[in-house]
Amino acid sequence: MSFLQQIAAAERLNQSLLCVGLDPEPAKFPAPWTGDAGRIFDFCAAIVDATRDLAIAFKPQIAYFAAHRAEDQLERLMAHIRRNAPGVPVILDAKRGDIGATAEQYAREAFERYQADAVTLSPFMGFDSIEPYLRWPGKGAILLCRTSNPGGSDLQNRVLADVDGQPRLYEHLAHLAQSEWNRNGQLGLVVGATFPGELARVREIAPTLPLLIPGVGAQGGDAAATVRAAWRGGPEGTTAPILVNSSRAVLYAGSGPDFAQQSRRVARETRDLLNAARGR
Repeated sequence: MSFLQQIAAAERLNQSLLCVGLDPEPAKFPAPWTGDAGRIFDFCAAIVDATRDLAIAFKPQIAYFAAHRAEDQLERLMAHIRRNAPGVPVILDAKRGDIGATAEQYAREAFERYQADAVTLSPFMGFDSIEPYLRWPGKGAILLCRTSNPGGSDLQNRVLADVDGQPRLYEHLAHLAQSEWNRNGQLGLVVGATFPGELARVREIAPTLPLLIPGVGAQGGDAAATVRAAWRGGPEGTTAPILVNSSRAVLYAGSGPDFAQQSRRVARETRDLLNAARGR
């Protein structure tokens, strides 16, 4: 299946809009693993196993693995997810943004080495930084558009000369992703939950693209407002996929030996809150 088909299938299978972010910080691991980077795989695999029937996707952030020389553990984790949660797609959160032969190597890293179903990208070097990823049939490329961090406004909210009726940079990017850049139907957008009005604006410009939405949970985004702004669908399912990401709130819900069960509890509560906002 393509990435878009995988999202739709996972939403139906798990009745979920929740993307579980995997950002392992050994200093926050429960005892006796606290501070032990050699336990990154064990920690993340436990979270995956506890939430695999509650998630629409998993999103490992590559920097948390690379900083601890744990890329081999990331490879093991990706294989573990494919074996133990085969109905849940995996997004490699890498935010790559280079061109030419370098972009080709980053695409190989994401889709061959790690076997990701999709990867996050920074599009600010233009379409030739995106195109190498689109040579992989069925894989997803999710572009930073209107991010949840305060500094995102430094560039993304800048007013341009009116281009195609989309005067702000993030609006113009959403328009490109919905239209000429989306040659094979592989693109999605990253839009933060902390800006629900702008999230709604992106959905207006890009009515069919999948949206990866960080910022719910520890960053303070409102789950119900997020769904109202971005989800489109009915009893038959979605016409505009959203993947609402929560990382720290799920990962570090508990610090004792039952940490995975506590993560499951928070994941279920978040999933149910998102479903309530769409009338499920």
